[in-house]
Amino acid sequence: MNDIQVFNNEQFGSIRTAGTAQEPIFCAADICRALGYTNGPKAIKDHCDEGDITKRYTPTSSGDQNMTFVTESGLYSLIFGSKLESAKQFKKWVTSDVLPTIRKHGMYATGETIESILNDPDNAILILQQIQKERKERLAAEEQVHKLEQQAIEDKPKVVYADAVQGSTTSCLIGELAKMIAQNGYQIGEKRLFQWMRENHYLCSYGERFNQPYQQYIEQGLFTMKQNVFSVNGEMRTRNTTKVTGKGQIYFINKFIGQSDA
Repeated sequence: MNDIQVFNNEQFGSIRTAGTAQEPIFCAADICRALGYTNGPKAIKDHCDEGDITKRYTPTSSGDQNMTFVTESGLYSLIFGSKLESAKQFKKWVTSDVLPTIRKHGMYATGETIESILNDPDNAILILQQIQKERKERLAAEEQVHKLEQQAIEDKPKVVYADAVQGSTTSCLIGELAKMIAQNGYQIGEKRLFQWMRENHYLCSYGERFNQPYQQYIEQGLFTMKQNVFSVNGEMRTRNTTKVTGKGQIYFINKFIGQSDA
């Protein structure tokens, strides 16, 4: 596939491809447009490895231009980096239509390729060996894509929770944190959580500072202390209350959910 081949889709527009049947490349500008990137060069820099990027002179309405193309690996990187909900539909179109068309019968059967096979059986063997190699690589790539999709699904609840809490300046009580942890799949109550924090040396386990955090964890931003003033028989007293910061909430929830021995 040495010449430019164009694939059209009603939803995603035109996608220009080039390269070979075994190593197709895709016009980066077309891919970025279809996936909703407003700054194509930045998207390519952020998501694609240097080895996934190449240049190719491409016919345009303004004449031949030296345009950026990406490999199949770079294409998948841009798909997974897209925030469009339609990115999955785009990937399905590429994998179910575009790539199979390019790789029809395991190769791009141009007239020259067919003629070469007919006239030179030895060359046919080499081509078939290349097809076999390409098929193995494609299956491995598809397996990797599946693993990435599954990992994204598994990580999503933690990511959503982190997004919700990360920017929050609201701290919570230990009991409220226990409820959050339970809502995220690890059953624990307030008393057990206090006990766990004392046993794991986040909170003091004796003396006047009982159930108060060690200074190092306050400095790390996991806890904060709130001082309450109250009156007992006309005498003013103070009480320190331990609270967990937004950062601390993410830290402890991920610790319990992400580690079976938490």
